[in-house]
Amino acid sequence: QALDSFPPLRNEAAVHVLQGRMKGIQGHCNSCYMDAALFSLFSCTSVLDSMLFKPFPLCDRNVQSILRDEIVNPLRKTGFVRARSVMHLREQLTEKGQCSSFTNAEKDPEEFLNLIMHQILGIEPLLKLQSGSQKEQECYCYQIFMDKQEDLVVPDVQQLVERSFLSSDLKLVEIPSCFIIQMPRFGKEYKMFSKIIPSLELDITDLLLDSPRECCVCGNVATLECS
Repeated sequence: QALDSFPPLRNEAAVHVLQGRMKGIQGHCNSCYMDAALFSLFSCTSVLDSMLFKPFPLCDRNVQSILRDEIVNPLRKTGFVRARSVMHLREQLTEKGQCSSFTNAEKDPEEFLNLIMHQILGIEPLLKLQSGSQKEQECYCYQIFMDKQEDLVVPDVQQLVERSFLSSDLKLVEIPSCFIIQMPRFGKEYKMFSKIIPSLELDITDLLLDSPRECCVCGNVATLECS
């Protein structure tokens, strides 16, 4: 018998369910990278719900059921997930991923996403990127890389993505079904930005390869692009 599934939280319901003490995903033993990723992917959006239900060709149904029944459904129903549930997932990732440190060490979120999406669930890559004239590359998320820029004190996500793409000479080959973006990394000793404002919508017009765009001088369809 299938367990109940709960839709993502929206608007007032999200505030009611997720605000307050003992809300979110309980941290334990360097799990913050995974907790933050899981919360971002599932609490308030259904765009990746196929990860929870779809029988992908290479899919590990045990990991899929832990993700769905022990993490996502409790998060959407009560706004709280116990650390034990995340540890159960981490134990399975350790077993399946040929990496012994998923249960105790801090990882890069990209490593976690690649393991669970590619090796365990067998999902096709979400992004197709191209740098200059090089061959296009496929990936599951995009990590923002950029040098410190003095004019950006409290940037928003739109500014960071645009500048990161520009500095790396990157373009999106096609409009992605889901655009997972990892903010600039920081540690205890150094933070590139003390705050980043979330952009509730992202304009990717200028990030698309060969996309027709308006000339900023005459208003006609542009034929040249100046960085």
